[in-house]
Amino acid sequence: MICVIHAEGDVAEWTFPADPGAVRTARGVVRGQLHSWGLDSLGDITVLLVSELVTNSLRHATGPIGVRLVRPSRPLDALLVEVSDPLPDPPRERSAQPEDETGRGLQLVANSSRRWGTRPGGTGKTVWFELPVPG
Repeated sequence: MICVIHAEGDVAEWTFPADPGAVRTARGVVRGQLHSWGLDSLGDITVLLVSELVTNSLRHATGPIGVRLVRPSRPLDALLVEVSDPLPDPPRERSAQPEDETGRGLQLVANSSRRWGTRPGGTGKTVWFELPVPG
């Protein structure tokens, strides 16, 4: 089940239960929102990075997962994407070995985004990243 908190103007937010279907559902709503904003060119990379962060939340947290998109207000600004969960511990970037099946999500976020980071929240943390909008 999805709870759409706000999806008009320059901000779209969703909350997903911590179950495996959240990743697929998050990909779908993010891609749909980017399409409605005319940002299809950011669809593939945004969906990939959201998938990684939602998957991390599912592996380590036991509560609702929030996804928030903020559309850039000017052409040269960046799309802001946030994924929140109730676990207060910040994620750790790891150096995955070639044979490792996990451990590349934050590396992917760091290498694919303009900027990224984490911040504590009232009941957990938020991992965010920015993607430049192609001119």
